[in-house]
Amino acid sequence: MRKDRCPGQQESSPHRHPCPSPPLRRQARLRGCCLGPSDSAPPPRSTGLLAPAPPASCLDLSWVLLRHLPRMQGAWAPRDQGQSHSRMGALDRPLVILLTYVLATIEFTCLFMQFSIVPYLSRKLGLDSIAFGYLQTIFGVLQLLCGPVFGRFADQRGARAALTLSFLAALALYLLLVAASSPALPGVYLLFASRLPGALMHTMPAAQMVITDLLAPEERPAALGRLGLCFGGGVILGSLLGGTLISAYGIQCPAILAAVATLLGAVLSFTCIPTSTKGARTDAQAPPPGSPWASVFDLKAIASLLRLPDVPRIFLVKVASNFPSGLFMIMFSIISMDFFRLEAAQTGYLMSFFGLLQMVTQGLVIGWLSSHFSEEALLRASVLVFIVVGLAMASMSSVFHFCLLVPGLVLSLCTLNVVTDSMLTKAVSSSDTGTMLGLCASVQPLLRTLGPTLGGLLYRSFGVPIFGHVQIAVNVLVLLLLWRKPVPQRKDKVR
Repeated sequence: MRKDRCPGQQESSPHRHPCPSPPLRRQARLRGCCLGPSDSAPPPRSTGLLAPAPPASCLDLSWVLLRHLPRMQGAWAPRDQGQSHSRMGALDRPLVILLTYVLATIEFTCLFMQFSIVPYLSRKLGLDSIAFGYLQTIFGVLQLLCGPVFGRFADQRGARAALTLSFLAALALYLLLVAASSPALPGVYLLFASRLPGALMHTMPAAQMVITDLLAPEERPAALGRLGLCFGGGVILGSLLGGTLISAYGIQCPAILAAVATLLGAVLSFTCIPTSTKGARTDAQAPPPGSPWASVFDLKAIASLLRLPDVPRIFLVKVASNFPSGLFMIMFSIISMDFFRLEAAQTGYLMSFFGLLQMVTQGLVIGWLSSHFSEEALLRASVLVFIVVGLAMASMSSVFHFCLLVPGLVLSLCTLNVVTDSMLTKAVSSSDTGTMLGLCASVQPLLRTLGPTLGGLLYRSFGVPIFGHVQIAVNVLVLLLLWRKPVPQRKDKVR
């Protein structure tokens, strides 16, 4: 047997090609070909070596790898390079969606615990109502400005990065609240500093993006409605925990609990959520390697989504119809004290009733409605219900009257928000769903920014009936817009 032949090659084969030179044989040994148990080694990364014609010997596998390895390197990309969705099986998607609901519930619970903490902490630190209004305005403006940018970040960097970043920002906020409640630290400055991480707290649009990417278009309204179930659960559980823990253990206790819960959410997001939920049908392109962050902060690309067909009309309907009800809900704490003459505990019971109705509506009713009626019909019906609620609100004189109109108000609000979110995500490509949902999420911060000033002016000048009159006038105009230019329905198929 010749020395340059492999041990497994027969010398009598006239058609066998000679084995490669010793350097190539050494490289073949490193790749695990024709080695004994003691010589085996894991295959290293390719050196890019190309061989001539492959011999029909025991080194065939090594020669094939040497020739085709540069082309196969893309197929061996790790899971964190955008292939998590393609490897996600049919059984994995329901688990990811269920985990998304759990993460959203954690975030909303902690958020409403924070809403219970901030008023008591600001009073403890000696802030008046004007300074408290500044706190709310700063939080609303930051979320308004950063919502679309965060949505684009979710499109570019994936669901795992978006959800993890949102929970880490929430963790920073709650730790600052813990520090602000300490007598040894400058509490006022830390309280205002705690508003800054709110710019990155956008778990709702990130969760909506995951659901939108993983489900077919016709399944989105019901699935997005279930996020409202998480929101309602967060309202009830967060308000209950916040008030109870503050009364029993002080202001720091709910802030510490919220910090621990958000840390758990960050760990679950980083370890269990896929890197990207964009499917193989996504035509999104990766950002330029030299400047990946430039694409995230590309405001022209974000604004261009608002110029796509059907988007301006739907987005205008979403903003306009939400505006009157948003003004009323922002002023509700003052209305409940001045107009309804309710105590703090009674106001809490009323808000729990509101949250329970929202859970039932978004968790059960909207799914049934979306399976029996078109999105255009539901959109028009929600605007009609807004008009009826406005008529009742204009003649409201007691808290009992308000309880009678709350179901209609909740139904119209939930239906309008879910349907418009679903229609807007269908109007853009699947690579831009996160950015569009970020734009949708900026509607509520816009109301929280403009609402206190405008709502207070209207309430002081005209009283509670003005909110019903504004509701009627705005939604009549919206209904005329919808009837004159009906929103086209896209017939998206399951892919």
